[in-house]
Amino acid sequence: MPISFNQNVIDEFRANGGKVGGPFEGGDLLLLTTTGARSGQPHTVPLGYVREEGELVVIASAGGAPDDPHWYRNLLANPVVRVELGTETFDSIAVPTEGARRERLFAAVVRIAPGYGDYQARTERELPVVVLERPETPTREVLSLADKLLEAHTWLRAQLRYVREEAQAHVAGRRASLGLQMRQHCLAFCEGLTHHHRGEDAAIFPALARSHPELAGTLDALGEQHRAIGRIKDELVALLAAVEAEQPERLRADVERMAAELEAHLAYEEAELLPALAGIPFPPVG
Repeated sequence: MPISFNQNVIDEFRANGGKVGGPFEGGDLLLLTTTGARSGQPHTVPLGYVREEGELVVIASAGGAPDDPHWYRNLLANPVVRVELGTETFDSIAVPTEGARRERLFAAVVRIAPGYGDYQARTERELPVVVLERPETPTREVLSLADKLLEAHTWLRAQLRYVREEAQAHVAGRRASLGLQMRQHCLAFCEGLTHHHRGEDAAIFPALARSHPELAGTLDALGEQHRAIGRIKDELVALLAAVEAEQPERLRADVERMAAELEAHLAYEEAELLPALAGIPFPPVG
């Protein structure tokens, strides 16, 4: 089976530190890896990008086709994406822009790359303008499993704080609708929480149970907390899929309920596990 055009570009990009020839030579190109909305499998595409307002911006143009490209539909379902930019690789939250911000960014993109204006003229759909949000730089060096746990908790707390602020603004009437920005951050938080808890349940907790049998009761309690928080998270995801403008108080209540349980869980986990985890190097040695 012949290698696809996209795969040739991807291979060349990775082999040459982000530089490619052919029709993309000299252009600003990145690789975006999304998780399939249906398959759950990684899917990588090369995309042109523009830097504007301090953000990394890509357009779901599909060359002006009538339907959104698959990668855009994937990131609506799974907002956490992987970006390869030059020799850098990092995780990002993909956030489609709306309203005035979308119009402003699209106009800026067209000034730099006029072809996107031509693509918009070919289709009746509004081309999505997506910001790839860079993660905050870690403030501490990760040397132990305790450091890694705190790094994960810091990310979860930051996402949860953002979601709570957006939900409260929605209830107060400062947001006309939920908006894709809040939705993407909320889904990213839920996705990150699920991944974090699965890693703990499958690897960290069993290892601690073997090396620190005195923590058996604590680990059982943490596992039960995982299940309780997971149920609230699932309710929140279901609500996001069907929420209407007249349901802001239910959304806020669910967010606050999960926030309270998660904050208590994180604090308990840190108090009980950090001393044991501090003696375990990360990455693992040998």
